[in-house]
Amino acid sequence: MPEMPVLDLRLGDRLELRKPHPCGGSDWLVDRLGADIGLRCTGCNRRVFLERRELENRLSGGPWRGEGRA
Repeated sequence: MPEMPVLDLRLGDRLELRKPHPCGGSDWLVDRLGADIGLRCTGCNRRVFLERRELENRLSGGPWRGEGRA
């Protein structure tokens, strides 16, 4: 099985997941890195933790750093 490249995430990156959050927000900020990735909803500031593999499966767009896409 071919290896997929590791998703390069940094604190403060903005991500878009496939399904929107129940509050209606679809953008998330990375606020913790490690075995689990900590995300904060930009709509309601709710925090969630996802395993890196699960996050890669749910990812729709991003990561964006600053003004442009990384």
